[in-house]
Amino acid sequence: MFTQVIDPLGNLTLTCLVALIPVVFLLVLLAVFRAPAWIAVMAGSLVTFLLAMWVWRMPFDVGSQAFINGAATGMWNVNWITFWGLILFNTLSLTGLFENFRRWLIAQGSADVRVQTMLFAWAFGALLEGLVGFGYPWAVVAPILISLGISDLNAIRVAAIANNAPVSYGALGAPIIGLAAVTGYPLLALSGSIGSVVAVLALLPPWVLLYLVSGRAGMWSAWPLAIVGSLGYILGQYPVAVYMGPYLPDVTGSIVCFAALLLLLKFWQPSAILGYGGVPLDAAALAQHRRDHGLSVGEVVQAWLPFVILLVVVALWTGPWSPLPKVSWFKAAAAACAAASTTCTAAKPDVSAVFNFAPWVGGTAILVAWVLVAAWLFAIGKLTGDLLGQVFRKTFAQMWGALLVGVFIFGLAYVFNFSGMAASLAKGFASLGTAFIVVAPILGFIGVALSGSNTSTNAMFGKFQALVGAQLGLPPLLLPTLNSVGAEIGKPVAPQTASVGVSTSRFVRKEGDVIRHNMGWTFVLLAYLIVIAVAFHFLQPASMTLPPP
Repeated sequence: MFTQVIDPLGNLTLTCLVALIPVVFLLVLLAVFRAPAWIAVMAGSLVTFLLAMWVWRMPFDVGSQAFINGAATGMWNVNWITFWGLILFNTLSLTGLFENFRRWLIAQGSADVRVQTMLFAWAFGALLEGLVGFGYPWAVVAPILISLGISDLNAIRVAAIANNAPVSYGALGAPIIGLAAVTGYPLLALSGSIGSVVAVLALLPPWVLLYLVSGRAGMWSAWPLAIVGSLGYILGQYPVAVYMGPYLPDVTGSIVCFAALLLLLKFWQPSAILGYGGVPLDAAALAQHRRDHGLSVGEVVQAWLPFVILLVVVALWTGPWSPLPKVSWFKAAAAACAAASTTCTAAKPDVSAVFNFAPWVGGTAILVAWVLVAAWLFAIGKLTGDLLGQVFRKTFAQMWGALLVGVFIFGLAYVFNFSGMAASLAKGFASLGTAFIVVAPILGFIGVALSGSNTSTNAMFGKFQALVGAQLGLPPLLLPTLNSVGAEIGKPVAPQTASVGVSTSRFVRKEGDVIRHNMGWTFVLLAYLIVIAVAFHFLQPASMTLPPP
């Protein structure tokens, strides 16, 4: 049986540098040469595999099995859910229901730019992230903010900063599903630990958003919006993340946030109606902003019903009361022994690269929800066979590259972990001691800033973070959690995310201008996350421990 070697070159520093080659190679292709992500991960997979065999002496047969198991995990656990999530979103978009939902929402708030920012950038952006991700919240929200008088560059920054907190639960939980796959930690436990950190992180961005659109005075005079906006999202996100899993926290968080903000506006309104920059709106501007959504009660119900169906189906399907996600039809595993192990056997290996085919995973729940929505839309005449074809063609055109990335990045990650490369890096970085708590979110930040994907960053660094935590005796979930949340913070400066986010603005192919404009506040939020990380380590370590078996 293959046994991992921690220091194959006889010099741990040199071994760690060689172990970093796949990561650096991948990120250079993405960030410097701007190669398409699917080409970069294919090339990165090849480099990783060759190094694993040549330096870490991984046998070809078990290494190939590890890669295949990883690729299958990426396809089934991650691609399966993101594909059907985007199918649902495109179905709602092409049938006009999503546009009706947006029109109804616009009509609910006042003309005040602070109210609209909280409704659209914060709450609506979280809904888009929860359903789709991939930079679409920027692309959809920024034009709405521009229509409110915010300049293009600033509107994109507001949309990007608002998109920070929801990213780990984006695309119906794909980043956390990927993190669970590579670390082997329970999905619900990771969802809960990340939800705990995100709940604290979400307290700050609403204040930043209000400051960005109205200045210091405008922010303080609208303090109820910041408090209700942050707490509304947390109230919908946190319990679902802790008790139900990673599929719906963004969706429920956004809906509860909508409800809380609209309820607040029934009893409180800003003393002055401000436009962008904190400038009071005159009577002519107010008249221009007054609009009616023009929808009947039935059309409003139709716009909301798909989200209700999604929530009910996914909650019943994936909740702790459901046996469906636990059903497994077969497992395939590549086994190995850890370095210096004395108890490793073929029956009880120390290291394994497992693909578990569980047919009723969250992606299947999204499929069932979409089938119900599609059947209803056919019944009321909103969906036709031709339109359904457009939905699938549009989705495939949008996702074929991402689907390949999901396959190859998880194959790469499984080989990286299985061969011992991640263990070698963990041994080297463990010399930092508990100071690594500060480094952990920065690694996630750098990973997503260069790769553009929280899911890919979790696949690459998740196991490594877990191994460092184990060597340092830290709570098991702490470092993988910080990796994922750090990746959230890096999204506003990720070129690949920015390229999608600017697709509806005049900054197409000018992503560098957007990234530079986003940089300052992104670093502020990263510093805030580091403070949260240290606080959780010293004050709330129990929330980062694994549940009893």
